[in-house]
Amino acid sequence: MASSSTRLLVRQLLIKRSRLSPYLRISTLVEASAPGGRHGVCAPPLWSSSISKFFSSGTSHLGDVQGPAPIDYRSILEENEFHRLADDTIHDLQEKFEEYGDSIQIDGFDIDYGNQVLTLKIGNLGTYVINKQTPNRQIWLSSPVSGPARFDWDATSNSWVYRRTKANLFKLLENEVEELCGKPICLS
Repeated sequence: MASSSTRLLVRQLLIKRSRLSPYLRISTLVEASAPGGRHGVCAPPLWSSSISKFFSSGTSHLGDVQGPAPIDYRSILEENEFHRLADDTIHDLQEKFEEYGDSIQIDGFDIDYGNQVLTLKIGNLGTYVINKQTPNRQIWLSSPVSGPARFDWDATSNSWVYRRTKANLFKLLENEVEELCGKPICLS
């Protein structure tokens, strides 16, 4: 079993490297756990296998490394159901954005839907792009405020949810569009 100083050193390396790419984190641990490695640490085989399990399982034993929530593959939609839900969502958004655009005075406010892509231009304030990603059964959003996000259908809440932050697609858009345009919008 590894000494407490060895475990502490490897944990410190994990924490330091947690903000870097997974490849750098893995290479640092491999170097650190190899006999005579970069930091002079020699991790016993038992500890090395737990490092391997840490990276291959995708779970964190440290509690401070965050990632997206796991996918529950039982909840992945059949393709025809995905198309129905995604098309309904995108068309509802298009209608509500058009109504909203009629109620505000912003130069360059424009909604466009073509090739299954909804584009909302808010003049010089930014552009939103919303589209379906059928292979992933997701709706993808590109936002001038929060950047890219991929939303999965959550049957429990009957809404599109970004697994990484638990954000609801409609609530996120309501908050950001109101922030940009200065007038509330109700999408749900």
